[in-house]
Amino acid sequence: MMEKTAKIYVAGHRGLVGSALVRRLTALGYSNLLTRTRAELDLLDSKAVADFFLKEKPNYVFLAAARVGGILANKTYPADFIYENLLVQTNVIHEAHLHDVKKLLFLGSSCIYPRLAPQPMKESYLLSGELEETNRAYAIAKIAGIITCESYRDQYGLQSVSVMPTNLYGPNDNFDLERSHAFPGLIRKFHEAKVQGREEVVLWGTGTTKREFLHADDLADACIFLMNTYAGKKIVNIGTGEDIFIKDFAQMVKEVVGFQGRILWDATKPDGTPRKLLDVSHLHDLGWHHRVGLREGLEETYKWFLVHVAPSLPISEKK
Repeated sequence: MMEKTAKIYVAGHRGLVGSALVRRLTALGYSNLLTRTRAELDLLDSKAVADFFLKEKPNYVFLAAARVGGILANKTYPADFIYENLLVQTNVIHEAHLHDVKKLLFLGSSCIYPRLAPQPMKESYLLSGELEETNRAYAIAKIAGIITCESYRDQYGLQSVSVMPTNLYGPNDNFDLERSHAFPGLIRKFHEAKVQGREEVVLWGTGTTKREFLHADDLADACIFLMNTYAGKKIVNIGTGEDIFIKDFAQMVKEVVGFQGRILWDATKPDGTPRKLLDVSHLHDLGWHHRVGLREGLEETYKWFLVHVAPSLPISEKK
């Protein structure tokens, strides 16, 4: 169990996952959190990371810092995705070993599993088939992070747990249309269409793929639970165990946002992996279950978007 006064470093605390971790840790009474913005600590800089660990000597590390994005971003910037993620995770994991961190939690991704893996996807399916081409660079970087944690554990005894979350959403998500995932991207598209008075919204793909969505607050709770209770070497899936057709999810977003027009699907654009449902039976057996329902979480996220993102968008109503 992490001591309430232990030094806990949350890498990437301004992002979707990191901010959720900070909220949850604070609510649980952890009073000695270490955070740094990118301007204060560039995790791509190995010397800067080494100096930080030497000075602060954190007891526990949540490695939530990463370059992330949706299909368009992954296809456009594959070199950036693999370069930055490899450097960040290698720098942090290595310094955690050198400075005797008690335990490190590494955030992976469900995209590590083969494109056509049997559903739901078990942890044992890792490295059992071809990856989805549209996010291969990012997936390989995350797989390397898992193997790095395992290697430092085997050779040096670094205690770590690697978790594989499903598709995430919630406050502090990225709503940039060129870099966002499906969940925030759909919210913004329907919101802009509503404000502009448009009659239709065009979405990528066919809508026939299925996706599982987990609220970031649930992920944070699961990560803290595993940090405190899990000592196994096996990677752990984190999700809801439930998925939805993208076409049905888009309809749900449309209703929550209040867009009255039509949805058109551009089948010339890629769908991505046909289905990505995680097998979360291992996590359930350990004693953790998600709490936030999809509709509830969508409504909460849209309310957050209206307060924190919508006012700054350059949107003018259609005349």
